Amino acid sequence: MAPSSLSTRLTLLALLSGATFYFLYKSRRRLIPLKQLSLIPNPRKGKLFFISQTGTSKALAERLHKLLSSNNIPFDLVDPQNYEPEDLPKESLILIVASTWEDGNPPQNSKFFVNWLAEISTDFRAGNLLLSNCKFAVFGVGNRAYGETFNAVARDLGKRLRGLGATEMVAVGEGDVDGDIAGKGPSRKKLVNVAETNGKPDGKREMVTPVIRANLEKQGYKIIGSHSGVKICRWTKSQLRGRGGCYKHSFYGIESHRCMEATPSLACANKCVFCWRHHTNPVGKSWQWKMDDPLEIVDTAIDLHTKMIKQMKGVPGVTQERLTEGLYPRHCALSLVGEPIMYPEINMLVDELHRRRISTFLVTNAQFPEKIKMLKPVTQLYVSVDAATKDSLKAIDRPLFGDFWERFIDSLKALNEKYQRTVYRLTLVKGWNTEDVDAYSKLFNIGKPDFVEIKGVTYCGSSATSKLTMENVPWHADVKAFSEALALKSDGEYEVACEHAHSCCVLLAKTEKFKVDGQWYTWIDYEKFHDLVASGKPFKSEDYMALTPSWAVYGAEEGGFDPDQSRYRKERHHKPKTTE
Repeated sequence: MAPSSLSTRLTLLALLSGATFYFLYKSRRRLIPLKQLSLIPNPRKGKLFFISQTGTSKALAERLHKLLSSNNIPFDLVDPQNYEPEDLPKESLILIVASTWEDGNPPQNSKFFVNWLAEISTDFRAGNLLLSNCKFAVFGVGNRAYGETFNAVARDLGKRLRGLGATEMVAVGEGDVDGDIAGKGPSRKKLVNVAETNGKPDGKREMVTPVIRANLEKQGYKIIGSHSGVKICRWTKSQLRGRGGCYKHSFYGIESHRCMEATPSLACANKCVFCWRHHTNPVGKSWQWKMDDPLEIVDTAIDLHTKMIKQMKGVPGVTQERLTEGLYPRHCALSLVGEPIMYPEINMLVDELHRRRISTFLVTNAQFPEKIKMLKPVTQLYVSVDAATKDSLKAIDRPLFGDFWERFIDSLKALNEKYQRTVYRLTLVKGWNTEDVDAYSKLFNIGKPDFVEIKGVTYCGSSATSKLTMENVPWHADVKAFSEALALKSDGEYEVACEHAHSCCVLLAKTEKFKVDGQWYTWIDYEKFHDLVASGKPFKSEDYMALTPSWAVYGAEEGGFDPDQSRYRKERHHKPKTTE
């Protein structure tokens, strides 16, 4: 494929629509079959680079490479971390598929490559003809929700290459992965209507694209409609087998085998470093998708949940009694993934759950204060407090909003206006946020939560999207020490009330509200709660509290493990350490 023929007959442009690349024939302005590209005379091997963090750009580049190869169009697929950028002047044709990472920076695999280009393009000794024999095209893979940093790396690469004298065959393409939006270029006007709406004539696109759906289903999610999901929790399975419930069983008395984990919005406004889902879900600052009916979401969630429960039949330890109970969920943890409070009909969805006498534990990531203010009473409302300072919150949550800190503080203030049970949820990440006891203590005065859950981060395996390792996971003793220090800072306003050693989790509770005659009342009278909701009258968190059993209280010998359950410990086959 000779560069000269490209300049006169062909513009090669990668347009992103799902995982499909389109090729545009410039002179006729029409899409052409790939096989026709192989008819171009004098083929010469080019370089196809992928600049990738999570693997999306790499996968798209691999697909493009496969298509090119199958049509006898020779290209080398190149990881820039294995490429010497000083060889660029020798290249005659390069294609780049590029992602953008945190704050508009390049992904890890391309830092040296991108930085070299930036430095050499401003070095007068190199001159503006260094790459004059090279022709190129760049396609960005990003998300428009990131605003100014959307496809920043792709745009910068195009600028640098042009500055070094390379000939740009077509303007930088900018693809929106979550939106399946095709890139800029000659054919954008032709494709935009279909691409931006996922083929929907009403102009509304679905949140869950085929790529996102495949990734989430691979992780065990059951996708509901176009933006919701449900998944069976390991603690649901555990209590079905009589092997103990989760920390919410110990702290609040939920029946883990009757708890459904779901969300009406798989999208989120953060990309937290400890995300369990490795950022396979979409992101967004506001609702911009097709919207499903809340009744249909609840009906489908319960249907899919019960089907997953039925699959536990015959599993060792599962009794018919517990299985039957599990088929009728009494609790819903609206915390599966994403930001449930983004869903415009969240109040109707909560009403529908309460109508069925299903309790609601809703978690929000503290970026939508107005949504918190508008939220109807839920059984327990959580705000994730992942850090205590602006800089650490930005580093840990990696928020989309530029005014994330102001939104965070306003969310805490909104929490203070609620009369029902409220919770700060702290996830401790060793080396990131475990030294900010004083700063966390100051945040207590803003939201004045009923409870503070302090949990050690869960390590979810290696991921290109997170730098966390097992070194960042605190021991239960570390969590206890941090919790005791926080309680001490509160001057008696909060005390350490409960613990669940298995989850590496500790609960602080407001002493004045929930400690009566020396006994803790952190558990919930769920029937009383539903009666209060049905009454339509105002009520407070104290109105539906219940006595906490002795085994769940902090310092108990059981460590928060229900003695009515059977403790199961896996056999460990670690190799013994050798000493020199």
